[in-house]
Amino acid sequence: MTTTPDLSTLTGDYTVDPTHTTIGFTARHAMVTNVKGKFLDFTGTLHLDGSDPSRSTASLDVTMDSIDTGSPDRDGHLKSSDFFNTGEYPTMTFRSTKAESTGGDDYRITGDLSILGTTKPLTIDLEFNGAAKDPFGNERVGFEGKAEIKRSEWGLTWNAALETGGVLVSDKIKLNFDISAIRQA
Repeated sequence: MTTTPDLSTLTGDYTVDPTHTTIGFTARHAMVTNVKGKFLDFTGTLHLDGSDPSRSTASLDVTMDSIDTGSPDRDGHLKSSDFFNTGEYPTMTFRSTKAESTGGDDYRITGDLSILGTTKPLTIDLEFNGAAKDPFGNERVGFEGKAEIKRSEWGLTWNAALETGGVLVSDKIKLNFDISAIRQA
């Protein structure tokens, strides 16, 4: 059972549970449809301060070779030097610099997103989904988040022109997060 406890009781350090978390993205393909993908290998930590959310922090390290769009050929292209160049840049990172409550169960976290050796600010809107003790005795918290980036700002500029006009891959990428984190003892 998920409960909405007194947030001050949630203060503590948490580890992101990769088996119950999704770090995903959506890109427009050929200007007519969306391609969705996710990363399968990542680690993350949260420090939550339920009394003062502005003192909360988050960090995430994503293994870029773990990209999965459901198409091995596309995944191989995304790992190549045309896109993520995973041989030279194996990890994408996010380190928070600011956290704030925006009212109710809504929060905003801002931080530095590093891709391809380029670091730029990223703001993620989050919704607190609740807290629960699982059947194994773990205290969990859950958040859903979303953000948008322009991939070109991180040097992800490969594209192909279409005969009908437009390009094969959109510059705008939608990021989505479904996060489950376990309190550390």
